[in-house]
Amino acid sequence: MTNPNPVAPASWSVVDGHSLRREFKFPDFAAALAFVNRVGETAERQQHHPDIELGWGRAVITTYTHTANGLTPKDYALAEAINGLI
Repeated sequence: MTNPNPVAPASWSVVDGHSLRREFKFPDFAAALAFVNRVGETAERQQHHPDIELGWGRAVITTYTHTANGLTPKDYALAEAINGLI
């Protein structure tokens, strides 16, 4: 079941009412990689896995529920948990 009135968590954007997206900036590749690894650990604990884009000094996280083809409470919970990693 998708969320009919999506409101993004702090610093996240709702993209086309379908997914949550946030770009994170870091001072170098190593810091971005360490963050992405923490995101991966969090995703495993929640059994909800985002799309992750990693580059020098940046990481972009996009999450949506594939089985619902849209946003569900799992996406909001994951975004909030990722916010707590900063």
